[in-house]
Amino acid sequence: MNSETDRGDVLVRTGGLVFGFGAVATLVTFVPMFFDFDRFPSFAYWLCMLMPVGFLISLAGMLVSARAQRRRLRERQAA
Repeated sequence: MNSETDRGDVLVRTGGLVFGFGAVATLVTFVPMFFDFDRFPSFAYWLCMLMPVGFLISLAGMLVSARAQRRRLRERQAA
């Protein structure tokens, strides 16, 4: 495997974890709305922004992996 492909895989996994944390934060911030609790502080709502950040990290990892695979394919065809 190429080191660039490994880097892409790590980015995809990291993005998945960050997305998961953001999804949990989003679910938690909806709890006060349904159970009539006090509102959470603002930082709790900012944690919800981890979902799109994780998605973008995963997307970047997929692009890095695809680029590495395309480069390897071109090298094989040239040889």
